Amino acid sequence: MQEHVNSESENQPSPKQSGPKVLYNTRLPLFHQTQQPTTFVNDKANGFAPPPPPPPARLFASDIFASPKLALTPVESLYIHVPFCFHKCHYCDFYSIVDTRDRQKAFTDRLCNELRALSPYAGKIKTIFVGGGTPSLLRVDLWHDLLACLSDAFDLSEIHANKALPPAQRDTEFTVECNPETVTTELFDTLNAGGVDRISLGAQSFHPQHLKTLERWHDPANVGKAVQMARAAGFARVSIDLIFAIPGQTVDEWRADLLTALALGTDHVSCYNLTYEANTAMTARLKKGEFEPIDEDTEIAMYHATWQALRGAGMRRYEVSNYAFAGQESRHNLAYWRQSQWLAAGPSASAHVAGVRWKNLPRLDDYLDIQRDGTSAVMDAEWPDATRALRERIMTGLRLAEGLDSERLTAQAEGVCPGSARRLESRIALHAQQGNVVPEAENRAENKLRRWVLTDSGVLMADAIAANLMDALRQGPIRQV
Repeated sequence: MQEHVNSESENQPSPKQSGPKVLYNTRLPLFHQTQQPTTFVNDKANGFAPPPPPPPARLFASDIFASPKLALTPVESLYIHVPFCFHKCHYCDFYSIVDTRDRQKAFTDRLCNELRALSPYAGKIKTIFVGGGTPSLLRVDLWHDLLACLSDAFDLSEIHANKALPPAQRDTEFTVECNPETVTTELFDTLNAGGVDRISLGAQSFHPQHLKTLERWHDPANVGKAVQMARAAGFARVSIDLIFAIPGQTVDEWRADLLTALALGTDHVSCYNLTYEANTAMTARLKKGEFEPIDEDTEIAMYHATWQALRGAGMRRYEVSNYAFAGQESRHNLAYWRQSQWLAAGPSASAHVAGVRWKNLPRLDDYLDIQRDGTSAVMDAEWPDATRALRERIMTGLRLAEGLDSERLTAQAEGVCPGSARRLESRIALHAQQGNVVPEAENRAENKLRRWVLTDSGVLMADAIAANLMDALRQGPIRQV
C-alpha cells in the first residue's frame, strides 16, 4: 500500500488555467549542488529591485535513473496507480478523484507512455499491483490498451507461465484492486486474458451501518457476487480487505465480518484497524464530535478475535495486517516489506529503486501535463542512506511473521553506527523477557537461524518496539528502553 494525498478539487482551476503555462526544463542537480546567488542592488525608490526568484527546478524520475551515483539493477516489481473513484470514502487518504471531465482515455495514454519509459529499468517482472482509487472503474476498452502496453513494454513471461501452476507454487503475481460495485464479467474476462491472476476486493465491512459510517458506497451482498464472478472467470486467488475499530462496531460484529469473508471462500484476508489520517473527512468528523473512536480494550479484543477466527480456519498471519492460507501470501506486498525494489507509474505512485524512494506528483492535471522523457515529475525524493535503510528494514521486517535476520542486521548496524549492535541485542533481550519477542532458544529450534520475531503480544506493540530498536541506531546519547 502506497502513501497518497487527498483528492484534488475538480472546481479549483489547474495551474495551466490560472496563468501562463511554464515548462520547467532545468534539471535539478542530484545530491544538491549549490550555486552562489547573483547580488542585486535593492533601490525601489529609483526603480531598481531584485527580480522575482526563479521557479523551483523539478526533479523527474529520468533524472534519478540517470544519476551516476546509483548502482541500478533490473527491477522485478511494478506498482500502478489508477486514481479514479465514483465516491471518496471518508477514511481514505490515498490519492483519488471523482472525475467530472472524462479523462480516463488521456490518463491511460499518459500512463502507457510512462510505462514504456520505465521499462528499460525492469528485468523479468515478477509482481504487479494495480491500486487506486478504483482500478475496476477504468473502462474495459482502456484496460485492453493498458494490458497490451504492459505486455509490449515489459517481459511478463514468468507471470504468464506461472498462471498454469497451482497458486501455492507461483512465485509471481499480478493483482488488481476492485470495488464489488464496479466489477463485471467482461472486466474479469479481460483481466484474466491479460495476465492478471489475483483480485483484491474492498469489502471493508458486511454491516451496512458501518459502511455508512465510513462513507463506503456498496451493497455488502455484492461482495459475494463479485467473488463468485471472479472464480467463474478463472481467478484462483481472491483477497478481501476488511476494516475494524469502526466507531460503533462491536467485537461480535467484527467476528461476523471475518466469518463472512471466510464463508465466501477467500484465500487471503487483509484486516486493517481504522486510522484517522490527517486531511481526511473521517478525521474532520471526529474532531467535530460526530462519533467517538473505539476504545483501546475493544480494539485489542478485535485483534484477538481476528487471530482466533482466521487461525481457526487454517490461515496464518504472515504480516501484522495480513492473513492467508499457505502459499496464498501476497508476493507483491512481501516485496515492499522485504525492502525490495519496485517501479511505480501513475499520479502519486511511490517507487523504490537502488535505495532511492520517490513519489510521482499527486495531481492528475500535473501528471498529464508535466513529464520528461515519458517519466513523471516527482516529489519527496530520498537518496540512499545506510542508516535510514536499516531503520526501514527494522520497521517493515518486524511486521512480518518471518521476522528479521538478526545476525545480518546487527552486522550492518555496527558498520554504520558503532556500538549499535550491542544496544540492539540488549533491547531485543528485554523485549523477549517481556514476552513480546520469541525467545532466542525457541527461535533457533524453529528457524535454524537467529531471527527476531514478534509474539502475538508483540504484534500489538509492533510500532513501539520498532521505534525502540530504530532509536538504537542513533548517534550520540541513546534514550533508555
